[in-house]
Amino acid sequence: MKNLIKTPGLFKSILLIAIISITASRSNGQQLKPAESGYAPVNGIKVYYEVYGEGKPLVLLHGAFMTIEMNWGQMIPELSKTRKVIAIEMQGHGHTPFADRKLDLATMASDVDGVLNYLKVDNADVVGYSMGGSIAYQLTIQNPKRVKKLVIISSTYKSAGWLPVVTNGFKAMKPEFLTNTPLKTAYDAVAPDKTNWTKFLEQMIAFIKTPFDMGDANIAKITSPVLLISGDNDGLDKVELMKTYQLLGGGVAADMAPMPKSHLAVVPSQSHVSLMMQTKTILGYLEDFLK
Repeated sequence: MKNLIKTPGLFKSILLIAIISITASRSNGQQLKPAESGYAPVNGIKVYYEVYGEGKPLVLLHGAFMTIEMNWGQMIPELSKTRKVIAIEMQGHGHTPFADRKLDLATMASDVDGVLNYLKVDNADVVGYSMGGSIAYQLTIQNPKRVKKLVIISSTYKSAGWLPVVTNGFKAMKPEFLTNTPLKTAYDAVAPDKTNWTKFLEQMIAFIKTPFDMGDANIAKITSPVLLISGDNDGLDKVELMKTYQLLGGGVAADMAPMPKSHLAVVPSQSHVSLMMQTKTILGYLEDFLK
């Protein structure tokens, strides 16, 4: 835990979500077990997935350095009461083995597409947080028929969507920031090969330092209804967030024109990390939007 004190603010937040998630899961005792879990062979790697509940499929995509349990452990029990929840762990994360294959959003979106093919799911509602939200955007652009409704939580489709302090934090990140942390403990608990930790971090750091932009035109072409959820102080540039909402058909005077099919929720007094701790709030938004 000594490293936590020396770690820059952005990465203290990453560690905080791990600590809170682990503490919450322990306080709840035994966690809900998946009805099905396994590995889907896609694009030359094996991608781990878990399936809970029955009903219309709902895909969950986690944030960087996270696992299914860390990111979604508090929400899956509620979501799976009415939906078939499919949670996926991306390359090198959680149970999914490390691979030398270069990480990029297009490849990871293709991995998600491949898992859904493997599970014989034609289309689904998709929820992505942080990195998972960027992957969800890319999936929708690459295969628009795959995504029925899209929920983006504290994420963006371009590097410029983050405040400069966040992108500068990405540039300063080093593997040693995450040594002897709860994230390492969680990795060791489920990773198929624990010796790949440093290589995984190096791969991920190279990924998050790489600028990306999926293009305003591609976002404007999205026909799926989109729910954008953001904390008011979550590191997203709110001017860019509003531009995104306008590209999706929002930002109108709804007393004079039809209410847009896409929605925007800005949750007050929330950071990038604390937003995901507002389980009841997020579940409420999801229920209203997805039903």
